[in-house]
Amino acid sequence: MATATKKKLSQKAIPGGKKPTFETVWATLQEVSASLKETDRIVKRNGKQMGDLHRRFGQLAEHLVAPGIARRFNELGYDFNAMATKGQKIFDSKTGKIKTEIDLILENGKTIMAVEVKTRPVIQDVEHHIRRLEILRDHRRGINDQRKVQGAIAGAIYEDDVKKAVREAGLYVIEQSGDTMKIDMPDDFIPREW
Repeated sequence: MATATKKKLSQKAIPGGKKPTFETVWATLQEVSASLKETDRIVKRNGKQMGDLHRRFGQLAEHLVAPGIARRFNELGYDFNAMATKGQKIFDSKTGKIKTEIDLILENGKTIMAVEVKTRPVIQDVEHHIRRLEILRDHRRGINDQRKVQGAIAGAIYEDDVKKAVREAGLYVIEQSGDTMKIDMPDDFIPREW
């Protein structure tokens, strides 16, 4: 049985059942190498397209959040009178590299609200946003801006454990509700200040 299987495999692997020569093996390896290069090119192109698509979903989410979010926070008594819908980049003054980017900034004379927008927030986003808020606070203190800094994470699709983590971190949960966004806040919620 093993001999019959071996013969069958060798006949499939080599057309006509001929023994391989150096030239035929070399030609096959060249074909495989060319095929792998083409596959690599396709994978890189698809990866770039997926990254572009992911960024576009992020931009879409930001455009959905921005129009009504100041109004929602103002209903809570914030009275925000300025909003940066294109976000804010904070640079390292020594290296010139971006330290952090914030998607939406709402401001009034007392508070700066930094909103991170995600299609589907995950728990790791909470840790990242807290770090952003710390960088924003330090940057503002460096330019003698003493306003309190608060944060929120907006998402179209929220898992319950992520909502819980966002709230426990003292961040507002902003979630999609029909064609608008709502701030999901329990009665005992106390926002953290940085």
